[in-house]
Amino acid sequence: MTRTLVIIDIQNDYFAGGAHPLVGPDAAAANAARLLASHREDGQPVVHVQHVWDAPDAEFFAPGTHGVEIHPLVAPTGGEPVVVKAQPNAFLGTDLDARLREAGADADGVVIVGMMSSMCVDATVRAAADAGYSVTVAHDACAAPDLVFGEIVVPAAQVHASFMAALGDSYAEVVSTDELLAGS
Repeated sequence: MTRTLVIIDIQNDYFAGGAHPLVGPDAAAANAARLLASHREDGQPVVHVQHVWDAPDAEFFAPGTHGVEIHPLVAPTGGEPVVVKAQPNAFLGTDLDARLREAGADADGVVIVGMMSSMCVDATVRAAADAGYSVTVAHDACAAPDLVFGEIVVPAAQVHASFMAALGDSYAEVVSTDELLAGS
C-alpha cells in the first residue's frame, strides 16, 4: 500500500520565538519527522504544504521571513514537492489534488500531519475526504493553540482533542504515529 504523506504548515512561526507559537509544536514535529523518515525510506510519496500570508498586515508567515520557512525537522529534500497555499484548506487555489492523484493517493489514500489542528489540518482533512480520499491523521503529529471563545480560554489540549474527535467521527481514521509506523 502506498499512502502519500501530506505535511501541513510545520513552519518556524509556530515554534517558540516565532510570531504565532502553538502548544506542543516540538513533539508534533518530531512525530511528523518520524513519519517523513519512514516514507522516505520506503520510497512513498511526500507532499509538503507551506502557508504564505502575503498581506501587508500579515501577523505571521510573512514572505521573506524566517517564520514562513518550513521547520528543519521536516524540510523538503530531493525534489519533494511543496504546495504553497494562502488559505486554511490546502486544496483551495492550489495544485494539491493533482499532485496527490499523480502520486497515486486516490487509490491508497493520504496521511495528514501538521499544524494547526483547529484550522489548516481540519480544513484540509475535510476537503480531502470530500474529494474522495481515504484519510488518516496522525494525531500526535499535529499541534494546536489555546483558543478564546468569548471570555472562555480553551486550552490547546482540549482544542486538539475536540478537532481530532470530530475528524475521527466522519472524515478520517485518527491514529498515533506509533500505530502508523507499526502498520507500515
